[in-house]
This record gives sequence, C-alpha cells and structure tokens, in this order.
Amino acid sequence: MNKDVFYTVAGGFTAGIFMSSFIKMGFSFFLFLLILSVLIFIYGKFILREARLSVIGQGSVIILSALFIFTFGLGILRYEIKETKLENNYLTGLAGQKINLEGIVSDEPSVKDQNVQLVVEDKFKNKILVTAGLFPEFKYGDLIQVEGKIEKPENFQSTGGTDFDYVDYLAKEDIFYQISFAQIKLISSGHGSFIKNKLFAFKNAFIAKINSLIKEPESALLNGLILGAKNSLGKELQLEFRQAGVSHIVALSGYNITIVALSIMALLAFLPKVFSLSFGVFGIIAFAIMTGGTATVMRASIMALLVLLAKGTNRKYDISRALLLAGVFMLIQNPKILVFDISFQLSFLATLALILISPIVEKKMTFVTEKYKLRELIVSTVSTQIFVLPFLFYKMGMVSLFALFTNVLILPLIPLIMLLGFLVGMMGFIFIPLAIPIAFVCSLLLSYMLKVISFFAHLPFSSLTLKSFPLTLVIIIYVIFLITIWQLGPRSKKDFWASPQIKF
Repeated sequence: MNKDVFYTVAGGFTAGIFMSSFIKMGFSFFLFLLILSVLIFIYGKFILREARLSVIGQGSVIILSALFIFTFGLGILRYEIKETKLENNYLTGLAGQKINLEGIVSDEPSVKDQNVQLVVEDKFKNKILVTAGLFPEFKYGDLIQVEGKIEKPENFQSTGGTDFDYVDYLAKEDIFYQISFAQIKLISSGHGSFIKNKLFAFKNAFIAKINSLIKEPESALLNGLILGAKNSLGKELQLEFRQAGVSHIVALSGYNITIVALSIMALLAFLPKVFSLSFGVFGIIAFAIMTGGTATVMRASIMALLVLLAKGTNRKYDISRALLLAGVFMLIQNPKILVFDISFQLSFLATLALILISPIVEKKMTFVTEKYKLRELIVSTVSTQIFVLPFLFYKMGMVSLFALFTNVLILPLIPLIMLLGFLVGMMGFIFIPLAIPIAFVCSLLLSYMLKVISFFAHLPFSSLTLKSFPLTLVIIIYVIFLITIWQLGPRSKKDFWASPQIKF
C-alpha cells in the first residue's frame, strides 16, 4: 500500500474513534461524511482530471482528503456500533433494586486490600462487576449466585485529584453495571475455558512458589514485575511507585514485556541473531501464557514483538508502520481502548519511543559504555521517559520530578531480576533446594530496588501534582515530538516535502 494512503487511512480511522470518545456524533453524521467523501473523491478524480496536469499533486491531495473523511466516518461508525451494546433492557429496569442472579466468573478475580472484584457474566451475556469480601474465595469459571443491589457505575476523582472516567473505563470491557457488598454463593466450578483455567491455575501456582521462597514486600514487587500483579503491592507501596515515577514497571504493557525479550536476547547475544531473536519471541509467548493470555496482555505482546522485529532487522521506520497497523486492528476489535485503556496507551507510546526515539537518543549517548548492554538500557529508559511524560501528566495528575534518575538506577537490574524471578518460580516446581540461593540473590536486588524507590519517593517535592493538564496541550506536544523525530530521522527532506502521487 502507498505510504500516503496508509497514513491517511490509519490517521482518519483513529481520529474518528478519538473524536467519538468525547463527542457523540451518531450514525447520521457518518452518513453525511460518507456522502461528502464520495463527492470530494468524484471532484478530485474526474472534474480535476485535466487540471492535475497543470496543478501538481492537487488531485492527489483532494483524493487523500476524501479518503481521510471516509475513514474518519468509519471510525465514528465503529465506535457507534460499540456503543449500541451499552444497555440491556432487563438490567436497565432493575437499576437501583436488589436482585438475585446466577452467572459465571468470566475473568480472573482482582484481589484488593479489603475486597475482591469479580466480573460475572449472566445467561444473557451481560457482564456485571461484583465486589464482595475476600472470603470465601472464588476463581475463574465458577458458577455463582449473587445477591445485592445493582447500580450503574459512577466517575470519581483519582489519587492525584484528576477526574477518572470510571464509567467508560468499565464500558470498554462491556461492563455497564455493578453490585457492591454482594452476598455470593458457589453453585459449581469448571465452567470457563479449559485453556484459560489451566493458564490461571499455573499463574497462581507460580505466584505461590515465589511467595514461599521470597518474603514480602520483595515477593509482591517480583510478582508485579513478572506477572503484572500490582494489586499485591498495597496502596502505600503503589503510591511510592507513583511518586518515584516507576509505576510502569508493574503494569502489563508492551514496555515491560519487551524488557523480558530484550534481556533474553542480550544473554544469548553470542549466538547468531536469528537464534537470539527466536528465543526473544519465545520469551514473549511464554510471558503471555503465564499471565493468562488476556486481551491486555495480547495487545502488549504484539507491540513487544514489533520492537523485537525492529531491533532484529534494523528496519525501525518500517516497523513503525507495522505498529500503527497493529494499533488500528486493535481499535477495530475494541475502539474504546484508544482513550479509556491506560495499558494500551502506555504500550503504544513506550513501543513507539523504543522504535523511533531511541535511535536518535543513542547518537547523543556515545559516551556511555556498551558493556553489559548499559548504553542500550539507559537509552531505552531516557527515550520512554521523555515520550510518556506528557501522557502521564494528563492521565495521572502526578509526575515524579526524579523519575529519570530513579529509572536509570533500577531499570538496568530489571532484566536480571525478572530472569532470576522466573528461575525461582520454575525451580520451585522442580527442586526447591536449588531455588533457595537464586531466591536469596533475587531478594537482595529487589530490596535494593525498593530502597531506591522509597528514597526518591520521600524526597521533598519528589512529585508534581496537577489537577488539570489540558488534552489540547498534550496533543500539541506529541505533534512537536513527531515532527522532531521526522526531521532528525533518516528520511530525506526531499521525500518529506514531495507531493504525493497516487494512482487509483
């Protein structure tokens, strides 16, 4: 596909979804854009047919404009289709009332400090978020009876003081109702997917092995690094992570999955590139399997694979198009993740930074030694921190002023810690005496990480809290970033300014 057509289609579709996330445009507006795009296409293709000989590129620009408007409309249409799944009549009529229903736990339970959250799917395929006590325990695939007051979720303010759109955050997973303080009774087990049952069972057994060999809070941090199980960290420790600017290391995003793969490739650098790349891919697949293969993990894994492909083939700018294509397909599957899924957003931005910004930053850091992959780790850290900073300001409302220093001090150790942690968990199944010395070394490194994070989190003015960071400013900053990348990258200025020549 012509690169101009590709960027126009991807940009138009994404822009349509983005606008629909904030402004309800409706199906009629899509029809208007469809008619408008057809009229503009006819004008550019046929009416200017002769004039294009004298006005260089004008017809092509008009055709691209028509294509952008059309795909913008498709983005609106896809979002509207997603919105039509919003409400089921029988639940709407019961909102605010006490109900009794049966359903299957359709995802892994999310264990908090004082309660547990279950996603329950009833016989009509409606998903309800159920909050209950920690005991008795329930698991994926359990058929349960739930009794409680069903309500629509409401938005609230996050820890940083910013407004959190909780309604749309749940809606992206087709959850539109919740039951708090529910009374739950187990009816039977084993109703979920056989594969997911086995994956979750292995994950929980793996966590149990780590917890038996490494004490808290080091074990909680390790579980967060390897499996994204950040709930086990507790509110106090999670706040320290935000204040120190390292929350991303325990989020299931393409960034930390990429760390797994790159560390495997670094350890096997003595092998031919095809072998080290293959083992890196295997590491990503293994990671996805261990974490349960959820939609979030699969999205992050795809982006991590693209980073590996970029580094393995040295075709970073071609891979950036593959990243955009992957992003578009993910939006087709679920358009709400663009604005309401922070994991997708972090994955996309961090992956884009590793592909596009790291080559530019690397040229400025030739003074850092390449031994032990130190330069690569520092370059990756600086690149991602620079690129995600505006997004963190907008989304979190809290940004660490010492994030760069904290990350530089701990990120070089993360690949080693994750490798040791993986060995601890696996050896726990095979031969515990061999796992004990590995667990001891891993625990020391985790303790160092926690001390560094605590030190920077408790420094005076360690973090900056903003109640409002305009979205418009975020967009402007990223436009400036992309223009700068384009100018400093290997593309020639002639190619950049060349008028698009498209044949239809």
